[in-house]
Amino acid sequence: MDTIGTRVAFCPRFHKAIEQIGSRWTGVIIRALANDVRRFGDLKHSIPGLSDRMLADRLKELQVDGIVERTVIPETPVRVEYRLTDKGCSLADVMAAITIWAETWVELDEPDAEVELCIE
Repeated sequence: MDTIGTRVAFCPRFHKAIEQIGSRWTGVIIRALANDVRRFGDLKHSIPGLSDRMLADRLKELQVDGIVERTVIPETPVRVEYRLTDKGCSLADVMAAITIWAETWVELDEPDAEVELCIE
């Protein structure tokens, strides 16, 4: 079972990957974009407690990291859509594994707050 233990403890690529996807709200944003192209307002409303500023900052970081693509559609009014790139879509199995792990091991502070299980 210990496949990680046979390698060195510090792996620079792993460290950088965790920094990229482990920032506050980043995983939730990636998960929200996993199955759909979304507009800013749609993302904002689908993630309770996320401020406009934090969403904008995280989306910019994810664009710089090549995980999210921003598309401006020139119509009136201008429409902006966000979608995962191929790099971002490749995180689907990682996000699914984290979701399964969370369902098993993570206790919620307010158990009644969870409306439905996260696993579909």
